[in-house]
Amino acid sequence: MASKVEDGIRHLVGKGLNGLATINRKRLKAPDGGHPYLTGIHKPLTAEVTLEQLRVTGTIPAELRGRYLRNGPNPALPPDPASYHWFVGAGMVHGIAISDGVAQWYHARWVKGREACAHLSLPLPAGHRADRNDAPNTNVIGIGARNFAIVEAGGLPVELTRELETIAHSDFDGTLHHAFSAHPHFCPATRTYHAICYKGDVMDRVWHVVVDENARVIREEAIAVQHGPSIHDCAITRDHVLVFDLPVTFSMAKLVAGYPFPYAWNPDHKARVGVLRRDAPGSDIIWCDVDPCYVFHPANAFVDENGHIIVDVVTHDKMFARSNFGPDSEKSQFERWTIDVAAQKVARRTIDARPQEFPRYDERLTGQPYRYAITVAAMADAAINLDLTETKLLRHDLLTGETLVHEFGPHRHPGEFVFVPSGNSDAELDGWYIGLVIDAAHDSSELAIISARDFAGPPVATIHLPHRIPPGFHGNWVAD
Repeated sequence: MASKVEDGIRHLVGKGLNGLATINRKRLKAPDGGHPYLTGIHKPLTAEVTLEQLRVTGTIPAELRGRYLRNGPNPALPPDPASYHWFVGAGMVHGIAISDGVAQWYHARWVKGREACAHLSLPLPAGHRADRNDAPNTNVIGIGARNFAIVEAGGLPVELTRELETIAHSDFDGTLHHAFSAHPHFCPATRTYHAICYKGDVMDRVWHVVVDENARVIREEAIAVQHGPSIHDCAITRDHVLVFDLPVTFSMAKLVAGYPFPYAWNPDHKARVGVLRRDAPGSDIIWCDVDPCYVFHPANAFVDENGHIIVDVVTHDKMFARSNFGPDSEKSQFERWTIDVAAQKVARRTIDARPQEFPRYDERLTGQPYRYAITVAAMADAAINLDLTETKLLRHDLLTGETLVHEFGPHRHPGEFVFVPSGNSDAELDGWYIGLVIDAAHDSSELAIISARDFAGPPVATIHLPHRIPPGFHGNWVAD
């Protein structure tokens, strides 16, 4: 634990570096042809939106009672295109409430941090607020009866009402002492949420954080690392948490140059996956070597009949090696990793070599063997930045190896879809895939509801929105 003297030195050094970064930021040049994450389908909304009596084609399943929520960057004040990075925009949460076959409302609300409050002339909400990342822009989840917008790298959760208004900035009622994540994973067996969390100003450790159903932290266990790795997500089995310590780390050069997202590909940082029993001290972690790559998102993980840990992931050959504005891998694909803890090695096998991202599955099976995972297809010819203008969802049958395609059609671009199970069945295909689709030709959006039993067929229902929702990151179905 750092002493008060060490904390003071770090604070003074940080102030000096931030001052230098501010000077250098003014010297940066905007990208030619417009910023890729401020123009086109990424152009931000300029106001909050409330809609009722939404138009629907098809029939919304009567079993669906709840809200589809999605978070993403949407700057409230005009950013500087020379320094803006997609990952730092103020969060805006979008929600559609559904009940009794009716789309009741759509709300778009900024997460009320300093930027949105300045734009809307509102006072800052109460609560323990992070110095940076005070408008979480990456995910939105329900814990018990509460809703939280969340982000990584030291940003703290922000609690929201059912209608997506900001209640307060939160450290989980005083129980979170370090950092949280954009990707907590709910364990159905223990009814707890597990995350691997890091802070941008802490280079030598990350934390395994466990949150209970009352949104209270019940474990915050430090794990030693080097170089300040960016660990976006984790995975859990029934007994383990997996730590993806891969070659994207804090970059002092980027920080001093003025870039607000100071992470870069670091070939000198060893690629490895940590395996830690969920109740063990961090010092017990076992590190297993893996060929260099980067993983934003895993699907599920479990222990197979041979005692090996299986985890399915979307891999990127490199990340943040070329672009200062967003993700920039040259190749991504869906893989199955087999972790041999005894040998401390990871074997990689390609499931589907097409570019893709945002894997999801039936999360009732988290930590257990499962059969199906869906992903969003990405464009193969992205020059530098991640291109989300593909028109397909992919569903991988991990038993047979078959991949089905749901094609939305020209100029229709899906984001991450989530699986919502039917309450009457525990089968992986009894339910619906739900997500937002941009209709670029009409500058509008839709919420598509696809039957898992007819994945390639047309949606059973489409909820129409008259404006374009910019591509965002993650969301969830929060049942009533």
